[in-house]
Amino acid sequence: MKKQKTVMRHVRLAGMGKALAGGELCFAGEKRYRLRAGETFSDLMYQASCRALAAAGMEIEDMDCIVCATATPVQAIPCNAALLHERLAKGLDIPAFDVNSTCTSFVTALDVLSCMTEMGRYRRVLIVSGDMASAALNPAQRESYELFSDGAAACVLTAAAEEDCGILYSRQKTWSEGAHDTEIRGGGSALPVFSMEKGNRPDYYFDMKGSRILKLCARKLPDFLNLCLREAGVRREDIDLVVPHQASRALDVMMPRLGFPKGTYVNRVSCYGNLISASIPYALCETAEEGRLQRGHLVLLIGTAAGLTCNFMLLRY
Repeated sequence: MKKQKTVMRHVRLAGMGKALAGGELCFAGEKRYRLRAGETFSDLMYQASCRALAAAGMEIEDMDCIVCATATPVQAIPCNAALLHERLAKGLDIPAFDVNSTCTSFVTALDVLSCMTEMGRYRRVLIVSGDMASAALNPAQRESYELFSDGAAACVLTAAAEEDCGILYSRQKTWSEGAHDTEIRGGGSALPVFSMEKGNRPDYYFDMKGSRILKLCARKLPDFLNLCLREAGVRREDIDLVVPHQASRALDVMMPRLGFPKGTYVNRVSCYGNLISASIPYALCETAEEGRLQRGHLVLLIGTAAGLTCNFMLLRY
């Protein structure tokens, strides 16, 4: 395998915003949030977008592109970004499209759009992540039913003049032996919505095999992480903050095994659980608001997603 070139992409997160569903639940002392009556997933994406734009001191008219980096569709067609465009930018002709690598969709979108920004295609991009996990959770699967929350997070990605600001390195890998360990089998072309009946109803729920995912991650992630750090020329101790996907309660087991002791990474699983595609940007936004994340910090964004896919990104914030 060829060594990946490390060329700084000069971009910055000019503003971030977040939104959490209004219905609060508690499982074993941990809080979870689900959409309440009259509240929609589209509301959360819209709120997070408006807050990100306000934090950046910009208007939607300033954006060159709108990207929804989400795992779950609002409806089958059109894409989520087009529907958000209708609510946020109706009357404008800003291009809008979706990016989906499930839980790591935000990092994938940041990777792709930073390249497009660096090459001059766009100067300002609104990236919105979020999911309505509660729509497909199976009450019979306690592990997943008590893990997920509904939420959204957004950022305004802009070109940066600062030489030391931007994305230093990124890499993504997929190990498809884990493709069916996290899935919703129904609703697509394999099992159309019209095929649902009493006997196959579980196929239309979210299905997670947590122990199998954890074992596959334990086998694959250490070598992947070491490869990325070696190619980037970065040591663990050089990193100011690790923002991982808030995948599960096993975060405090997995992160130390990867060489990141408690205190070096963000763990908010007990506060709101797994927000799917919004997990990483929501935690990133939260730590920035708290002052824990500051300009100039070297930040590692890392997470796994259905597939099994893993994303690694080093960002000079």
